[in-house]
Amino acid sequence: MEEKLSSIAKSLKPSPIQQLSILAERSNAVNLAEGFPDFPAPSHIKAAAVSAITSDFNQYRHVQGICNLLVDKMKQMHGLDVDPLTDIAICCGQTEAFAAAMFAIINPGDEVILFDPSFETYGTCILMAGGVPVYVALDPPYWTLDEVKLLEAFTTKTKALVLNSPHNPTGKVFDMNELEIIAEYCRTKDCIAVTDEVYEHIIYDNVPHISLASLPGMQKRTIITSSLSKTYSVTGWRVGWAIGPSCVASAIRNVHIKVTDSAPAPFQEAALTALRSPPEYYISLKTDYESKRDFLLKLLRKVGLQVEFKPLGSFFIFAAIPETCKLTDVEFVEKLIKQAGVVAVPGCGFFHTEHDRHNRFIRFAFCKDDATLTSAAHKMQQLVDASGRLRFL
Repeated sequence: MEEKLSSIAKSLKPSPIQQLSILAERSNAVNLAEGFPDFPAPSHIKAAAVSAITSDFNQYRHVQGICNLLVDKMKQMHGLDVDPLTDIAICCGQTEAFAAAMFAIINPGDEVILFDPSFETYGTCILMAGGVPVYVALDPPYWTLDEVKLLEAFTTKTKALVLNSPHNPTGKVFDMNELEIIAEYCRTKDCIAVTDEVYEHIIYDNVPHISLASLPGMQKRTIITSSLSKTYSVTGWRVGWAIGPSCVASAIRNVHIKVTDSAPAPFQEAALTALRSPPEYYISLKTDYESKRDFLLKLLRKVGLQVEFKPLGSFFIFAAIPETCKLTDVEFVEKLIKQAGVVAVPGCGFFHTEHDRHNRFIRFAFCKDDATLTSAAHKMQQLVDASGRLRFL
């Protein structure tokens, strides 16, 4: 039967991140690989989901109240006016919202610009829609945008550009200068922007999250995708959304209905409680994650890894293997698992362009309980040599 598979299906491989998480479970290793919290979701949000189930909100459902709350959120955060009846599609997480957006706008052969390193899902969705991913490398160690490289990526076939900010895997937050460059090219090249803003509330050091859609002339050509997953520590609930011009939102909604029909009904109901969380919740979220970031950052530097760029958003640290170490990222992770009992992600899976350091980065997730991070620190410190560095560095 294998010869009957589609070319896309044959090209897809298991996610190395998920594979490493499975390995972590089997080996009883501390999992700093996959980007999901290992601590409980907020109790008031869980209670809302339980209440929805016991109240029999268990069938296909569209909860319009989510759209109404998102309208308020877009106005407060970004000054955007959004119509709750026409401009929002509720989907099964940001992943489906992004995929549905690609199916809604991409024709075979259309080119889509992405910034590299890039989360693996984006390119796959573009390919499945018949599009062609075109990667623009960000420059390490601060992952800066090169305007010349961006300009060179545009062709007569360019249909869309993907922007993930705050950024996975680096923790970069695109600043206003970079956003203005991106917006200018989107306007002059008549390009649609599709943003992934799932880490919009997870930002540090008083750095603002600015949605590309809030820049002049960009709301009418931007599709915002996001979800409950990261902000409310419910990555398994699968409630997300796409916000864009009414014709695009309608197309995304139609794709969503044909593929999945509706997001999980009880979790949509619980989303109403989540989205009504008070300002104190978001302040506490930032404070807690900032503390976890600083703890892990200090640990990684102490044991010999290089972290020149301090993450300003998301809950990942993209650490570099020092030049004196001859291990590749994959070899480093294998040793870390076998010798220290800690799992991280080789950075090579995030790179799609030729890069002289594509196999020199390791992604660590710090969206973990303090006890988990302390355990990881203990395990790694057991492997340091007299200089205080990991023995295999």
